Amino acid sequence: MTGERQMERVVVLALDGVYPFELGIPSRILGAADGRYEVLTCSVDGQPVRTCADFTIGVEHGPEILATADTVVVASMTPSRIPTELPAELAAALALIRPEARIVSICTAAFVLAAAGLLDGRRATTHWQVTDAFRRRYPHVDLDPDVLFVADGRILTSAGAASGVDVCLHIVRTDHGSELANAVARRCVVPPFRDGGQAQYIEQPVPESGAASTAATRAWALERLDEPLTLSDLAAHARMSLRTFARRFNEEVGLSPGRWIVQQRIARARHLLESSDLSVDQIAGRVGFATGASLRQHLHAAIGVSPQAYRRTFQTAAR
Repeated sequence: MTGERQMERVVVLALDGVYPFELGIPSRILGAADGRYEVLTCSVDGQPVRTCADFTIGVEHGPEILATADTVVVASMTPSRIPTELPAELAAALALIRPEARIVSICTAAFVLAAAGLLDGRRATTHWQVTDAFRRRYPHVDLDPDVLFVADGRILTSAGAASGVDVCLHIVRTDHGSELANAVARRCVVPPFRDGGQAQYIEQPVPESGAASTAATRAWALERLDEPLTLSDLAAHARMSLRTFARRFNEEVGLSPGRWIVQQRIARARHLLESSDLSVDQIAGRVGFATGASLRQHLHAAIGVSPQAYRRTFQTAAR
């Protein structure tokens, strides 16, 4: 084994009507990962691509570059440009992707993967506003409209706009561990970790004018995850009644306080499994799970693996 670091090639496919923001996410996030990824952009014919805005984007590559990709990201397009059937040029381009390549869709690009048959029998997501149309068109896909992203084997699908950031950070985390993913997040000034199962759409993301926020209490709780935090503890810190706190918390975060606390504990446990040699019982104590068995149960429910298997995977990736 040599000390030379392998660079992964990521090819982003831009389609007619592409959203410029989503098109730039892979380059911005993966390009900040200390040279681990080479990010290239192509179109189905090598020609400039009309965006959903008032400008066209020139690309350097045609579809042939897809055959060299370790990961392919299909960027989202405006709903009015979603094809009902795959155009021949697009089908031919997708056919160039190697069977072992990882494939990622951002937002409405899930329609493209579904039209190509790549999502049949798989769990997937897309933007919540187009889920009814997606279900009608692709009933054989197990669509979950209430999450930020889904990783089903080598196929990853994400919801609207900013969830493209989340899924790209998930890729860095999966490939190289949380230390690098956190560093990338800091460089790009984005949240380092939003669980894929977090609610996609929050009915009232901004508190009413003059209403107290739960943000300070969330920050307070994150410093005390090793303590037995109860809803009463959180509400008392926020100086709200239990009912008001629970309602306002859900409005701001899209989760109940209890589920949010569990997610934060799992995230902290994952970080410690990746970055330390602490035992499972020690980690459980530091993140607020009563026993190592409780940590094992919660981690398996969240990501389907044991702490030992998770540690082996991510510490190997980090090395």
